[in-house]
Amino acid sequence: MAHQLADRRDVEFVLHEQLNLSDLSNHETYGEFNKKTIDLVISEARNLALKEVLPTNAPGDQSGCTLENGHVQIPDEFKRVWELYRDGEWIATSEDPGWGGQGMPHALSMACTEYLSGANMAMYMYVALTHGAANLVEAFGSQGQKEKYLRKMYSGEWTGTMLLTEPGAGSDVGALTTTATPNADGTYSIKGNKIFISGGEHDMVENIVHPVLARIEGAPEGTKGISLFTVPKYRVADDGSVGEFNDVVCTGIEHKMGIHGNCTCSLALGEKGECVGELLGEPNKGMRAMFQMMNEARLFVGIQGLSVAGASYANALTYAKERVQGPNLMTMMDKNPPAVPIIQHPDIRRQLIAMKANVEAMRSLLFYIGYCSDLKKVSDSEDEKERLQGIIDVLIPIGKGYVTDRSYDVCSHGMQVYGGYGFIEEYPQAQLLRDCRITMIYEGTNGIQAMDLLGRKLGMKKGKAVMDLMAEMQKTIAGAREVAALAPLADELEKAVGKLGEVAMYMGKTAMSTEVMNAFANAHPFMTVTGDVVFAWMHLWRALTATAGLEKTKKRDKDFYGGVLASAAHYIQTELPVAQGRMRAILKGSDAAMTIPETAFFG
Repeated sequence: MAHQLADRRDVEFVLHEQLNLSDLSNHETYGEFNKKTIDLVISEARNLALKEVLPTNAPGDQSGCTLENGHVQIPDEFKRVWELYRDGEWIATSEDPGWGGQGMPHALSMACTEYLSGANMAMYMYVALTHGAANLVEAFGSQGQKEKYLRKMYSGEWTGTMLLTEPGAGSDVGALTTTATPNADGTYSIKGNKIFISGGEHDMVENIVHPVLARIEGAPEGTKGISLFTVPKYRVADDGSVGEFNDVVCTGIEHKMGIHGNCTCSLALGEKGECVGELLGEPNKGMRAMFQMMNEARLFVGIQGLSVAGASYANALTYAKERVQGPNLMTMMDKNPPAVPIIQHPDIRRQLIAMKANVEAMRSLLFYIGYCSDLKKVSDSEDEKERLQGIIDVLIPIGKGYVTDRSYDVCSHGMQVYGGYGFIEEYPQAQLLRDCRITMIYEGTNGIQAMDLLGRKLGMKKGKAVMDLMAEMQKTIAGAREVAALAPLADELEKAVGKLGEVAMYMGKTAMSTEVMNAFANAHPFMTVTGDVVFAWMHLWRALTATAGLEKTKKRDKDFYGGVLASAAHYIQTELPVAQGRMRAILKGSDAAMTIPETAFFG
């Protein structure tokens, strides 16, 4: 059977063989999630994605969203899918069962998300934003706020969003102008405008809960004076019943390159002076709270990138096996050579193995980040929890920024494999490429992810978090050295890790010197080489795992394990040398980007 989404065998390989996820069932927190249960959950997510969600993807893209008199109508097909998500309890897969969640491990939840987002990225965004908004209420809300909102959001009866961006304050959140005026009853009157709000207004549920960043009158300027509020579309009584309209008006929706089925709204809050919000958490600490949702959202964007890249690869592989065109290169001199499937052509194979290697590394990395969260949750050691959180923090900009850069490359290859048909909207590759492109922009552009890596994560805990990550790489290298076939690959990775350490020290020193602008001009190249090395680590780890699998495998799995080893060899032998070149370029410290006169950009 042709794959249309993620490769089930590789998903199982990462969860069960690379991460040994079922070992978490030894802990009470995840006691019910043994291997059998994990496989059952994956099967249910995959079946739902293929049978119910995927058929809505192209129609939703074609019909898009419409706005009339302040009301947004989303594709009709999405409403049935939302009910299926609700019925299957897919909206709060990893959350506290006490509030309606399923309590599954984060790594398993990510695997489900890969299928469901890959089937319809625009549709699944409604799930992800609702989940993230509810998490904020769970983490920072009062008991009363939790009682009012959580069960209805986690169940999908209501949806949620994130209201950060404003017309005059894009990535500079501290420049926002939305105000919050205290009322006598402890609520606040909210007034302002927000833009680029995914799922900000629609007709799928009866209420939408907006976490809103605003500044209380008299609060400090910049991010230090920002507070977080819950602002529902319709006011909510203490007993959870829905009341009157809360003066949150959709003034426009964006006509976008992709994700047409997800409404991207401009919202006006309090134009009539009737928008009421409740403080969520402490005054002036809204950004600290919102970072929790942003970090979750950034990892979700990485999963989005993986999901569409995986779908593009699956499509390209199937097409390459079925599309017959041109003779095999080795028979071109024969008389009347037969045409062959294009997968026999070297350039097609070059693109397919590049796609395969990138998708597999993305999957292993993102599931690993989720697994670190799971390990942190079950650990009894505060030091271990701190170590794991440090690794997660360092990997978040890689999991969002670097992964989505590579995802777009994969989707571009996926279009190329189809040739002219890939450029035609009748085929799936064009939509996947269009949908993928936003992942490099929202939830903090990939340039911002690079600045985060250099400016915050590199020096975190005096460099301990980065050193802890590199220590994990060294463990894999040491294990791979014990396998003769993998020793050369381990040597190459060790050289790259050593060079990355040198580059990291150089970048850290430069960022703290008078050449700080040059350092940040090279922040994205630094994120790229860090991602290159992290992907190579994932591949060596996968290869080590596959070698162990080959020793006890049944015949039918030999090709799969052979493919894992081929991906590792390809990546480490082909991509890592390029990374070494990039690292040498960074160390040369070119200042051309900063010294060129602005007028010369036009000359």
